[in-house]
Amino acid sequence: MTTPTILTTHTLDVPGATLTYDVRGSLPAAGGHPPLLAIGQPMDASGFGTLASYLTDRTVVTYDPRGISRSTRHDGGTTHDPEQQADDLHLLIEELGAGPVDLFGSSGGAVTGLALVARHPQDVRTLVAHEPPALSVLPDAAQAFAAARKVDETYAERGWGAGMAMFIALTSWQGEFTSDFGDPAPDPAAFGLPAEDNGSRDDPLMSGASAAVTAYRPDVEALRAAPTRVVIAAGIESKGILTWRTSEAIAAALGTQLAVFPSNHGGFLGDEFGQPGEPEAFAARLREVLDGES
Repeated sequence: MTTPTILTTHTLDVPGATLTYDVRGSLPAAGGHPPLLAIGQPMDASGFGTLASYLTDRTVVTYDPRGISRSTRHDGGTTHDPEQQADDLHLLIEELGAGPVDLFGSSGGAVTGLALVARHPQDVRTLVAHEPPALSVLPDAAQAFAAARKVDETYAERGWGAGMAMFIALTSWQGEFTSDFGDPAPDPAAFGLPAEDNGSRDDPLMSGASAAVTAYRPDVEALRAAPTRVVIAAGIESKGILTWRTSEAIAAALGTQLAVFPSNHGGFLGDEFGQPGEPEAFAARLREVLDGES
């Protein structure tokens, strides 16, 4: 790891929200590389600190999506809409004055990245969409949506611990979903989760706020027509589970090869959330892909 670059924090007013974003490095970017915009959803910018520390040869921009962490909403909405977030990113890239950018999107951020390229194709040079959870692309989409609804229903009925246990079961399920998913319901204690209900029902993963993310259907025709190089990626440890299968299906629809990365769904993480992946190896692989290797 090299010496950390200076981080500056800024805000940008967009229709219905004020976005907060961070810039590590200089603008215009030095070193012959476009800025790298790293985005998650519902994860905020705080999850990209370790990854950015291994990419100090590039200017790295991170942000909190509207309504998450430091980015406040004024529109009265609660839904995390990939197309609305794509328009937010379009305005952010304009504000940076540094487009087209390279973009690394994780999870819901990968879905937003796909929406951004479809809606604003001149904004992005290379998109690396890592494990986008777009359930609509699966051959067993109906069963997958039914399983996701069971997560939301469990959360609504029994609270965070029970809901998160069901979410973990959803995201670790191997292969196509069957009608017996979640029966019997997993025990929260088996995952070190609390069984008691604290009464909150605002978790973005289980409250329905992110339903537009999982329901998003990538515009394959627009993605193919865009000047952007679109790379769909997944972690090797995710093979066979939900977000590997969605990634594989999107890559196949685009007629491209799935780019395999080290580790798992959060393979770029350090100790940000107590579940570190392999961030140094992940950053090296990301650099390879951004530089044009498959």
